[in-house]
Amino acid sequence: MKFIVSSTYLLKQLQVLGGVINSSNTLPILDNFLFELNNSKLTVSASDLETTMSSTINVESDSEGSVAIPAKLLLDTLKTFPEQPLTFVVEENNTVEISSNHGKYALAYANGEEFPKAVALENPSSTTLSGDVLANAISKTIFAAGNDDLRPVMSGVFFQFSTESLTFVATDAHKLVKYTRSDVSANETAEFIMPKKPLNLLKGILAGSDEDVLIEYNDSNAKFTFDSSVLICRLIDGKYPNYEAVIPKENPNKLTIARTQFLNSVKRVSIFSNKTTHQIRLKIAGAELNISAEDIDYSNKAEERLTCDYQGDDMQIGFNSRFLSEMLGNLSASEVQLEMSLPNRAGILTPIDGLDEGENVTMLVMPVMLNN
Repeated sequence: MKFIVSSTYLLKQLQVLGGVINSSNTLPILDNFLFELNNSKLTVSASDLETTMSSTINVESDSEGSVAIPAKLLLDTLKTFPEQPLTFVVEENNTVEISSNHGKYALAYANGEEFPKAVALENPSSTTLSGDVLANAISKTIFAAGNDDLRPVMSGVFFQFSTESLTFVATDAHKLVKYTRSDVSANETAEFIMPKKPLNLLKGILAGSDEDVLIEYNDSNAKFTFDSSVLICRLIDGKYPNYEAVIPKENPNKLTIARTQFLNSVKRVSIFSNKTTHQIRLKIAGAELNISAEDIDYSNKAEERLTCDYQGDDMQIGFNSRFLSEMLGNLSASEVQLEMSLPNRAGILTPIDGLDEGENVTMLVMPVMLNN
């Protein structure tokens, strides 16, 4: 087995795949990339058993075979090369020899047969959408997903596909984001919960790409095919909470404000908030929004006044500043609206502008009890 490939082209592909590999694996074979050669097509795969990703690369070769090559060693070596052709030769003595313009490097390899096979999806349903739309949907929602191992369903993003629209939801019980695209739809209704790790990989690869992504899914796995890559992952098992029930419908108090001004003010004031609760207080009356925070233990406090457009009763409500700034930071609108009903009911944050045709974002943030 022998092939010739460009060093930078190979490195670029392997760095993407390297994101799949865990830093500590129970199975030593998972510390390797699987190289499968079929004449001029080289398929490289990486897996952590839950997620498997493979990319097909064009190389110069007329042989076939499969070997597992240590990922970290190979990546560290490739990073140091300037652009040049590299020749890989699998030798008899269980090593792969790499020849560059200036030298030779030998790595021990494992048998490719030992590498776990990717799952084949039985009778999957499928949907096709543009890579950019998918990357956008992931980045708008994934930050709101939880990290609680005891509630695994909340640690992923809920995909809800229907014949009218696609909806992506993430929540950790303190904040919730619902992102809907009415300009794309699926040919049948389906819902599944995607884990964070494969979503972060997809987000990184697909950002700004107009490639179409084919999403195939059944009850236990999902498969994303785009360009010359395939990503297969196991879905999170369980029923997603009924998120519609927690979105308050009647919100008579509506605050409209410039997003960056609001975000910067929240960030500044929150520096003076209590380090465990991160609590900030919003006091709204007329056209004035007063944002304040106090850390009684250290006698730190801050207060800012902003002008805003407000319709509703005067009110005071407390929020966790980290959640609020995360949400505001994830929107690209120049103006946002915060809708509230009572100080103990969730506030709803929506962008007023900056959305594409057919795009809809609703963010919900739970209040914190104010201690007067």
